[in-house]
Amino acid sequence: MALTFTDANFEKEVKQSDVLAFVDFWAPWCGPCRMTGPIVDDLAKELEGKVKIGKMNVDENPTTPGVFNIMSIPTFILFKNGEMVEQIVGGVQKEKMLEMINKHL
Repeated sequence: MALTFTDANFEKEVKQSDVLAFVDFWAPWCGPCRMTGPIVDDLAKELEGKVKIGKMNVDENPTTPGVFNIMSIPTFILFKNGEMVEQIVGGVQKEKMLEMINKHL
């Protein structure tokens, strides 16, 4: 199961992470988000211990998405050493997410 990232824990869990962090910015009313959510959960299980994978509800946590100028959801951002290294916007297949992550492992 994917972690839950919030405005309160983002700094510690993502920015200060010593492993790659993959963040799914989503909302419950978003159709494409509901389609990709289970994929993100699968990735969290598959890559446990290698990549920190979690979701951030943009309705409940408006500050962090604003920092990264997130205008559309779902948006997936990969962080390495606390810095954003890659971003995908929109509903994408699992293979595309894995490709993004594997490039930086």
